[in-house]
Amino acid sequence: MKYAGLVWAGLWRKKARTILTMLSIIVAFLLFGLLQGVNHGFNEVVENLNVNRLYTSAKTNMVDGLPISYLGRIKAVPDVEHVSHWTYFGGYYREAKNAIPAFATDPEPLFAIYKEIKIKPEYLDAMKRTRTGALVSEQLAKQYGWKVGDRIPLGTSIWTTKEGSSTWYFDIVGTFDVSAYGVGFPSFYINYDYYDEAKAFGNGVVHYYLVSIADPRQATRVAKTIDTQFENSMNETRTQTESALAQANLKQIGDINFIVNAIVGAVLFTLLFLTANTMMQSVRERIPELAVLKTLGFSDGKVLGLVLAEAFILCILAALLGLLLAAMAFPSLRALVGDLPLPGSVIRLGVGIAALLALVSGLPPAVRAQRLNIVDALAGR
Repeated sequence: MKYAGLVWAGLWRKKARTILTMLSIIVAFLLFGLLQGVNHGFNEVVENLNVNRLYTSAKTNMVDGLPISYLGRIKAVPDVEHVSHWTYFGGYYREAKNAIPAFATDPEPLFAIYKEIKIKPEYLDAMKRTRTGALVSEQLAKQYGWKVGDRIPLGTSIWTTKEGSSTWYFDIVGTFDVSAYGVGFPSFYINYDYYDEAKAFGNGVVHYYLVSIADPRQATRVAKTIDTQFENSMNETRTQTESALAQANLKQIGDINFIVNAIVGAVLFTLLFLTANTMMQSVRERIPELAVLKTLGFSDGKVLGLVLAEAFILCILAALLGLLLAAMAFPSLRALVGDLPLPGSVIRLGVGIAALLALVSGLPPAVRAQRLNIVDALAGR
């Protein structure tokens, strides 16, 4: 660019002010990248869920649980292909801070329902043969350095054994890949029969039934059929599609989209005033210099372009640095978003917002510079 040196010199005329403004923009877009990245991660999880999987839980609350005896009755519902169940075990590895997403289940139908999960058939066979067996996601095994054949102790503050112990021991018999799900998918499975037999209380209860159906178009009918047969019983049910359940769970912690957009909007609105003030001050201090440029033959359009170029370089360069830092920090949010990079759509949106910020904050001082009267400007009027 022919006038790049002139634009760059004008931008750094007041180094301290420019640096402080850039730091503010960097921090704002770092926050933007992280928050919108997490928001995008949640949305992606919900979008990847489908309607040919149904979740059946207690009508009152998932924690109340349902009798294991419901399994056969749900299997008998027309259009149901497979039925498995989840019961939350939780627990931790060595220290309470190392929480483990462990669930007791019937693994064979579970993996038939979740076809996206990749697992070797021999691992499922080993799980059948090993009552104390555990199937662990590759991601979790890598995190703790576990391998097939290891015996893992899990502590728990809920499910004590009949012997009164709060530590359970499981033998890892296989691993599986849940990368298709992106975030927080249950990643440590134990045999329900062993768990139910060994625990001190709450026997014969599961937290969720997982149901796959042959035709997604029949999801509403199948869900209603399941719930109808348990109406007016001691344990009434609520059956929802997987995506509906995920959305309901997210609403329990608030409207994620609204919260994120409100925070980001407030930050960017404040940033607009800061950047606009910086550009107005910069132009006000250089009125005589801009008048000299006009005297030397710079047209009104060129002066306008120089000031706008400063605003664009300031905003977009700082925004790119902030988004780069967000991309570097994003993997540390693995617990929320899984092993996902910062989405490209978030980066593109950030650059677009930075360009709009530059235009809105830079246009008023640029128009003022364009309309300068050379005589008045040189005279200090």
